[in-house]
Amino acid sequence: MRPEAPQFQPRDPGYAERVRASFALQQAMSLIGAELPVVEPGYTEIHLPFKAEISQQHGFIHGGVVGMIADSAAGYAANTLTPADTSVLTVEYKLNLVAPADGERLVARGEVVKPGRTLIITKAEVFAIREGKWTLCALMQQTIMAMHGKKERAA
Repeated sequence: MRPEAPQFQPRDPGYAERVRASFALQQAMSLIGAELPVVEPGYTEIHLPFKAEISQQHGFIHGGVVGMIADSAAGYAANTLTPADTSVLTVEYKLNLVAPADGERLVARGEVVKPGRTLIITKAEVFAIREGKWTLCALMQQTIMAMHGKKERAA
């Protein structure tokens, strides 16, 4: 559940279904085993269980995978606030890896900082969870471009 939630009003009453359908199109998320259990106005969470196939040489989840789920969580948080005919695309992001992604699972919490018509500023925090203990492993700030009238397409 979202900590200290700012209140945003979605412009599309069907935002949750639209965001979940878009997430289902992302083969990259399916490949790594990511799930999207939380979709709220301006906020989403992506959960990722540990798998050896996504680890690096020290046994931690790879930093590139951490970036993937942070990018998608924050991007989908932005997409919750766009009109129904609008898709989103990442323009840029800055990721700080602050601790190893050493957990049984990761949780990426994406949140809108400032919504806009064309550019949406977001942030994400990624936590590694081991034996019930949550450790912050990454912080991200991101700019998302709203692409009005542009539908997504499946691969």
